[in-house]
Amino acid sequence: MQSDEAEQVFHNLRDLVSPNNLPNDVAALHIRAMALISRLKALHRASNATTRIRKEATAEARQDMDQSHLVLQNLLYEKRHLEREIEKCRQFALEDFSRLAPEAARTEAVLLDEHQLMLNRLSFELAERQRYSAKSALDLRRKELLQIKEDLLKESKTKATTMDSVKTQIDQLIKSATDTRKKIEVFVPSIPNTDDAKAPG
Repeated sequence: MQSDEAEQVFHNLRDLVSPNNLPNDVAALHIRAMALISRLKALHRASNATTRIRKEATAEARQDMDQSHLVLQNLLYEKRHLEREIEKCRQFALEDFSRLAPEAARTEAVLLDEHQLMLNRLSFELAERQRYSAKSALDLRRKELLQIKEDLLKESKTKATTMDSVKTQIDQLIKSATDTRKKIEVFVPSIPNTDDAKAPG
């Protein structure tokens, strides 16, 4: 659209400078030329604005595409990682099953029947998980009891320390009372017992 209009403006400017228009009014030619040049400048500005908008849109689209590509690469990497982990688990589970499962669950016939092998492996895994879960519950209870024991030992130790402190204070009081009584006995003569005085001699 704008290129067609610009082409038309250029065509009109060429017509203005053609030898056929030389005898015409110069002022009118000048006014017409200035109008065409102004239109050409407006078309140039519009073209620049359109180019800038297209560049920004292209940059945004490229950024979105790069972001999508990065997300896709991350997902593919995660998918490959998970596939490797799944394969490891399958291999490990099969090795575990072959080594640990009861003999009846891993007979030659079972190993040849893929469906039955999967069922037996799942049953074995369920039993192992339940056993592990029970063991985990026991371990958790054991930890709780050990914590209670540790708390009681701390409390007992604190009480023993308090009792030792009280005993030391009582011993000091007894010693101090004994020392005080001895000093009093030195300075104050002992009072005869009235019961002894009344008793017949």
